[in-house]
Amino acid sequence: MNFNIKKIKAEFPALTQKVNNQSLVYLDSAATALKPLSVINRLTQFYSFEAANVHRGSHHLSDLSTELFEQARKTVSQFINAETHEIVFVRGTTEGINLLASSLGESLKDGDEIILSDIEHHANIIPWQQLAIQKKLTLKVLETTLEGDISEDQLKPLMNSRTKILALTHASNHLGNIVNIKKLISIAHTQGVLVVIDGAQAIGKMEIDVKDLDADFYVFSGHKIFAPFGIGVLYGKESLLKNMPPYQTGGSMIKSVSFEKTIFNDIPFRFEAGTPDVGGAIALATAIEFIQQIGIKNIDAYEHQLVDYIFSKLTTIPELTLYGPTKTHLKIPVFAFNINKLHHSDVGFILNQQGIAVRTGHHCTYPLLKKLNLTGSIRASFSIYNTEEDVDRLVAGLIKAKDLLK
Repeated sequence: MNFNIKKIKAEFPALTQKVNNQSLVYLDSAATALKPLSVINRLTQFYSFEAANVHRGSHHLSDLSTELFEQARKTVSQFINAETHEIVFVRGTTEGINLLASSLGESLKDGDEIILSDIEHHANIIPWQQLAIQKKLTLKVLETTLEGDISEDQLKPLMNSRTKILALTHASNHLGNIVNIKKLISIAHTQGVLVVIDGAQAIGKMEIDVKDLDADFYVFSGHKIFAPFGIGVLYGKESLLKNMPPYQTGGSMIKSVSFEKTIFNDIPFRFEAGTPDVGGAIALATAIEFIQQIGIKNIDAYEHQLVDYIFSKLTTIPELTLYGPTKTHLKIPVFAFNINKLHHSDVGFILNQQGIAVRTGHHCTYPLLKKLNLTGSIRASFSIYNTEEDVDRLVAGLIKAKDLLK
């Protein structure tokens, strides 16, 4: 496998620092990935020499900024095998889902139904829940197994002629399980149901081909794949985007305006009101190029190798309870667990004292926590810059925390 971990780690300046006099072990990539030098430098280059508003200028910097912005859109489209005009830049997964709930909601009627699973992030629950309240819709919950699995036999009975939208995560941010969305999309489409996929945790972990998946909508955040905060992507099929009303209105998203009538712009611009995050989009393209240089298949193979090692080590701690899949090939490198009756925050505090960064709490999955009868958990999430040595540091840190807190 062409995967030079030493060279990859050297790309991330954050990893050179010490926390509490210990070298940093960053295990919070599901919350946000660290940023490589190429992305940091590209953002600096843009704001130093290229920053101008796009599409409307009549000068060199505006033309350059516009060209770079639209090239970034093309880079994103090729990354997920979409058409360029099917890519809408948003602030992140959350805004993308809110856009869809607002725009798709315009056509929904009293009594229509939306299906969600019980492992969804709050960002893929609350927008639909609020829409249901406003439009008097019915929300149905697709019950998963304790490992997060969803079978076609579970989905089919929930659908009927009133079912309009199925909104699912591609990979759970809490359990780390990979959902077989291709099969579920196919089943939903037999009933004419539109499918919205939250790809925040899957993007950059595996090859995403929206045409092969036949996804109606696929949404993800740039900061999960080494890009800056505040930039994300909403993919939508051309035929669907063309028939959707805009989410926000203002400049850029119009063809003409009068006090009598406003004519909206073509897609994707009708969904990009106001000044976009030009620098973020350009840096996102750089992050994608960084991934492509390593190779998405290499990343997938390396991270699954790491998943096997993590699982083998965490399961050596008898007091530790792991949540999610027990078959490691069904997981992204996200591990949620608790140790006996120790409070997750206390364990996280002691890990931090050892320079180990994990996330503790509810992970924006309250319904899942209720199902698991938990108040929270510890989550260690890994990326391409992590190593087996990081896993060993985590295990040693957990044992130390267990001994101190018993």
